[in-house]
Amino acid sequence: MAPKVLLFLPNIVGYVRICLLFSAWTVRHAPAAFLPVYLLSIILDAVDGWLARRLGQTSGFGAWLDVVVDNLGRSMLWSLVSEWGWLLSSLEWCVFVCNHSEGGERWKSSFSSSPRVIQAVMADGFRTPLGVWVVSGLHGLPVWLYLCGGGGDGGVLEVSWWLQAAGMLLLAAGRLLALTAEVLLLLLFLLLLLLLLRRLTPLSSLQLWCLWTHIKHLTRDQPEDKRS
Repeated sequence: MAPKVLLFLPNIVGYVRICLLFSAWTVRHAPAAFLPVYLLSIILDAVDGWLARRLGQTSGFGAWLDVVVDNLGRSMLWSLVSEWGWLLSSLEWCVFVCNHSEGGERWKSSFSSSPRVIQAVMADGFRTPLGVWVVSGLHGLPVWLYLCGGGGDGGVLEVSWWLQAAGMLLLAAGRLLALTAEVLLLLLFLLLLLLLLRRLTPLSSLQLWCLWTHIKHLTRDQPEDKRS
């Protein structure tokens, strides 16, 4: 990667988004201050992609940075709205690693041989009714939960409880579809890894066994020896 890629305008927008997320975190318990900063970061998510295409500054690093910032923002929100939010965040990071290790900057178009549900979700880069629903659930559900009172002293939505519940159900259904695609992607990636492991030479298998034994030794639940 050439150093000049780091200074592409779309990537600078990504750096600004990271700064906005950290700024939002400092006021996370004040919805009136948190939401404008966080939503500005989301709006800039559309701007950096448009700039990259307009200026001819698309790059593997830019595609990677864009998803990293998205995941960072959602991880922050999930940690605020639910004590189990780290589970969804961990799943999203795992899927990110799988997608970009296989598809790189063209990860959105690398699912032609995937199961139909994944192809339907990813069709035309999410620019279908189903894709929009899934992306809305992916990004919108944690924001909606925060608005309903998950991140502050109380909810900031001045709407009836049934409207809050309806919005939550609609976004949760979209998030569930995303979850289905994510789990299938992880299973496919694990299957690919297993197929690759079967082709390893005996020496490589021995090296993996030694590494795993070393990891178990380092992580075993035993107190360290006291030093004088």
